[in-house]
Amino acid sequence: MQAAAQASPAQPEAFPYAAPAWLPGGNLQTIWAALCADRAAGAPPQYRRVRWDTPDGDFVDLDWLEAPDRPSTAGGPLLVLFHGLEGSSRSHYAEAFAGFAREQGLAFVVPHFRGCSGELNLGPRAYHSGDFEEVHWMLQRLRERHAGPLLAAGVSLGGNALLRWAGEAGTEAARLADAVAAVCSPLDLAAGGSAIGRGFNRLVYTTMFLRTMRPKALRKLAQHPGLFDRDALLAARDLYEFDNVFTAPLHGFRNTDDYWARASAKPHLARIRIPALALNACNDPFVPAHSLPLPGGVGDWVTLWQPRQGGHVGFPAGRWPTHVRSMPQAVGRWLLQAAGCRAPGGGAG
Repeated sequence: MQAAAQASPAQPEAFPYAAPAWLPGGNLQTIWAALCADRAAGAPPQYRRVRWDTPDGDFVDLDWLEAPDRPSTAGGPLLVLFHGLEGSSRSHYAEAFAGFAREQGLAFVVPHFRGCSGELNLGPRAYHSGDFEEVHWMLQRLRERHAGPLLAAGVSLGGNALLRWAGEAGTEAARLADAVAAVCSPLDLAAGGSAIGRGFNRLVYTTMFLRTMRPKALRKLAQHPGLFDRDALLAARDLYEFDNVFTAPLHGFRNTDDYWARASAKPHLARIRIPALALNACNDPFVPAHSLPLPGGVGDWVTLWQPRQGGHVGFPAGRWPTHVRSMPQAVGRWLLQAAGCRAPGGGAG
């Protein structure tokens, strides 16, 4: 593993992304990538599920990439992907990262946040954007079982939680991870929450998220009667109101404003002491460009990639119907190079 040092290593070249001309704007680039673009080259990735018991009597499920055509990855790099809000190992970006890992001969795993693996978790909690204690526990367990380099990427919510962990851990982060990356993460949660609660975003994206979040919350209430106000939850019409009733109080925050302020990674980026990448498209409908971190405010260990286009975890590329492999390839190679790794099946990062 990389030891803490006084200055960051030389950083790889930025991601030179340009969207196809027929996909203008952040909304089209977001929606098309999620619904229509090709993911991993070849067959969809196959996973092997492993369940871990948590210290508080709950469980989490991890999906490990099955790659029978590859030699053993023992001792080689392990790529860990933390998914986004209501995501899973079958999200378009997760399958694209799995495809990159398969091509490069990397071990690959998606740890699911609680309640996101298809089975409701047991405890009176779920997951949230600043869940750095959970990220720490997962990385620690993975480090105990993997001796080679450990690279971690997080998408959207998962990326904010990952960078929040790296900032909180400081120099201690190098014991568990060699390099980290956040993709399209709302590092300023208040700005992101405000953006997703307005206009088209509220109509489309907020509705999409609440369609799965509200029923899961009601099932959680059935598990733990009295956990929150059912009528207030049913009345919630945006993520601010949902977080005020459910996410914030269940995870120790006073309210949504307290949650968004304390969970945001942006104020902690300068404390990071391992190689870290923050990739954000400037036309992301969820993450306003004005809220993105500036080079002078992140410290020497953090690299910022802020292409003009890409949408929210979109970055569709290539000919019709496009694919979403360019972003995972760029981020994965950055992680390999920043950590000084060589991929077993794909040469240098």
